[in-house]
Amino acid sequence: MLKSVQTKDYMSDKIFKVSEQTDLFAAIDMLLEYRLSAAPVVDSDGQVVGIISEADCLKAILTLTYYEEEKGGKVGDYMTRDVTPVSIDTDIIAVSELIIDKDLHCLPITQNGKLVGQISRSDVLRAVEGFSVSS
Repeated sequence: MLKSVQTKDYMSDKIFKVSEQTDLFAAIDMLLEYRLSAAPVVDSDGQVVGIISEADCLKAILTLTYYEEEKGGKVGDYMTRDVTPVSIDTDIIAVSELIIDKDLHCLPITQNGKLVGQISRSDVLRAVEGFSVSS
């Protein structure tokens, strides 16, 4: 059995986040630099208000190209707003089910309503690897 099956033991606590006012191309640069598939979008109080994903960025670029606009806009114009962060104490199985059911690449992790990390598909796979190692 795994030593722990809580999200906090597998999440990344290196927080790469943006605000709704962040320039879209700055967000794209960050995703590329840190090899992220998505990043949480937070308000001035640190509350998660959305997520900006590679897919959101691609859609934005295609839209901008179609309309021949030269400026990129802000993250808030293109982010996904329907994001439900999970608590740091959430069971890794529940996180896995949410990622699968909603076809997500990652989820923001909160503690007392504040962003404390992110968990990705690869983080969940590390947890699953623990199942086979401990068997």
